[in-house]
Amino acid sequence: MQHFKTLSAYFDYLQLPRPEHPMLSVLFEKGEAFLPCPRASSPPITNDCYSISLKKMVKGHLNYGRTKYDFTDGVLIFIGPRQVMQWDSSAVFEQRGFSINFHEDFIKGTELAREIKKYGFFSYSANEALHLSPREERQMEAIVGSIETEYYNNPDEFSKDIIVSQLGTLLKYANRFYERQFLDRRDLSNDLLEQFTENLDAYFESGQLLDKGIPSIQQIAQKIGVSQRYLSDTLKKETGKTTTEHLQFYLINKAKSALLNPDKSISEVAYELGFEYPQYFSRLFRKKEGLSPSEYIEKFKMN
Repeated sequence: MQHFKTLSAYFDYLQLPRPEHPMLSVLFEKGEAFLPCPRASSPPITNDCYSISLKKMVKGHLNYGRTKYDFTDGVLIFIGPRQVMQWDSSAVFEQRGFSINFHEDFIKGTELAREIKKYGFFSYSANEALHLSPREERQMEAIVGSIETEYYNNPDEFSKDIIVSQLGTLLKYANRFYERQFLDRRDLSNDLLEQFTENLDAYFESGQLLDKGIPSIQQIAQKIGVSQRYLSDTLKKETGKTTTEHLQFYLINKAKSALLNPDKSISEVAYELGFEYPQYFSRLFRKKEGLSPSEYIEKFKMN
């Protein structure tokens, strides 16, 4: 894997002219031109920069887990520092749109440096890109046009503050559109929850809970084919519960059935559900159900 510490080194790799600013580049192409994109034949690459790019699909598709999306409208792609970049060779993009790249040091010490960490879309891989309507695309292009104008003006003491402010505005709009995308994907989120449960069922039925313990959220997300962050955000947005809460709910439901089996002790149930220590299981059960496993058993004996 290749890593580029400077924006200039990254542009050298892409065989592009070096940017006007050592820590910032703005490419806004309204016709046929090349925009930065990792070569399909190259190894994965990383750099120390943030990247915001708008591109359009010519042919092929981008996968989101088991789902394929039509990206004939704009595709807004966010890449954070040291995030691995590598495109599916089947995906072909129009060579128009925009690409803003800035080194993480460019915003160091600014409010944007703190705010940008709140935006989950910088943690996502390319197949979880934000797709825009034509109206949203025009709004983003208008902001980028303002950034481009300031970028090519003669720099003065106000230039950086203005550009950083405009970048902040761009990201606020992106966050608005990203929230809208969550609302547009209710069917997808239901499918994610179904896949989440199916994977836990398969894990449980294969005996892996007993052998390997409770799976991590990252393991489940990888099985589904999405990032941990995306799975967590989607389920939280649509169900009000975190992935950890869904996992705990699943385990408690399994425990309720198992505890009513007179041939099994509470400790055996705990081990079968992947708990290394029975007291951890008992503590979680009481937290979620309001009574201990033994109290739960007694309650059902009386009924």
